[in-house]
Amino acid sequence: MTKIYTLVNQKGGVGKTTSTINLAAYLAKLGQRVLVVDLDPQANATSCLGVDKLLVEGSTYDALLGEEDIFPFILLNERLQLSLLPSSPSLAGAEVELVDELARESRLRKAILKVASRYDYVLIDCPPSLGLLTVNGLMAAVDGVVVPVQCEYLALEGLGQLTETIGRVRAALFPELKVRGVILTMFDNRTNLSMDVVKEVNKHFPSQVFKSIIPRSIRLAEAPSYGLPISEYAPHSPGAEAYEALAKELLKGDKA
Repeated sequence: MTKIYTLVNQKGGVGKTTSTINLAAYLAKLGQRVLVVDLDPQANATSCLGVDKLLVEGSTYDALLGEEDIFPFILLNERLQLSLLPSSPSLAGAEVELVDELARESRLRKAILKVASRYDYVLIDCPPSLGLLTVNGLMAAVDGVVVPVQCEYLALEGLGQLTETIGRVRAALFPELKVRGVILTMFDNRTNLSMDVVKEVNKHFPSQVFKSIIPRSIRLAEAPSYGLPISEYAPHSPGAEAYEALAKELLKGDKA
């Protein structure tokens, strides 16, 4: 059974794309068939997997506004055994173009469900905003949303906004929408603040916070510039070990 998760947080710089790419890479290493869907016009997930957004022939733009099957636009990274539906610059105008479209909130869901059976996991990387693209991402989150939260004070304020948005989508469009889990990122065990954020997030999302915590890491920050996930760039680093543990935790939970 395919699991479709959307990684979302309207706050930028929380490790959302980093978590999408590295979680996907380790799930693939664990033998899963994985598709990453880049729903961000900035195309960071696309770049992180070594793909030039200016050269793609089809993208998530086509998934939202095209009628054809998106499978021909999906790229396979043979080194990682990981598939990608890339983003492209045209996606930047999609929110405006979608306004007059029928069932505009569920365009991505419809496109993904046509190809979902080919994969064990579909991970959708949303833009750092709460617009129509993110609503499409939430509507496509058949098995729930995964929320990366940076271990800093301002991240808690953003979490409240996101919770409200999920509640509105649940009330108006998708009653089954749920939070699959919260990933704590950029954790620094030298600071009391990081410890406090961990406690506060666990209080807001009891039993929904992943036990695997992602540390602040120079290696994780460097890897995207080489178009590689941490599993290939620095496989023995603390960041790599944390994302491997997270992938195993997610897999174990899904099989339970």
